[in-house]
Amino acid sequence: MHEKQVNSRPIQSGIPTIFVHVRDLKKSVTWYSRLLGFSVDLNKVESPVYNIPIQGSTGLTLDDHTFDNGFTHQPSPNPLFNFLVEDIDEAYQFVQSLGIPIVREIERIGEHFAWFNFKDPDGNVIMACTC
Repeated sequence: MHEKQVNSRPIQSGIPTIFVHVRDLKKSVTWYSRLLGFSVDLNKVESPVYNIPIQGSTGLTLDDHTFDNGFTHQPSPNPLFNFLVEDIDEAYQFVQSLGIPIVREIERIGEHFAWFNFKDPDGNVIMACTC
């Protein structure tokens, strides 16, 4: 009998993708595209998921659970993740100009660290942060 080799780290510390649960995939893809400043061909958006083009190694996938009849969307009142910003005041004004609900005003710690929170169309809370 062969013994199964046990991995000392079965859960690794990487986060390859963040899933954001949405009700209307095309509406959410349009919203995130507008927020992040890229164009999208909605004819290429097909349920149940769409990968938002993100810089860096972590992906952002919108999931409408088309094939999961038992799914109930329950957005968290706390941020799911944060988008990196260089100028918190400019980012805040931009989000406001898009008519996006701000749910936590700018908070600053020290000279270089600041954040604020806002909601996507499904009530998911997202943070914009200089960290």
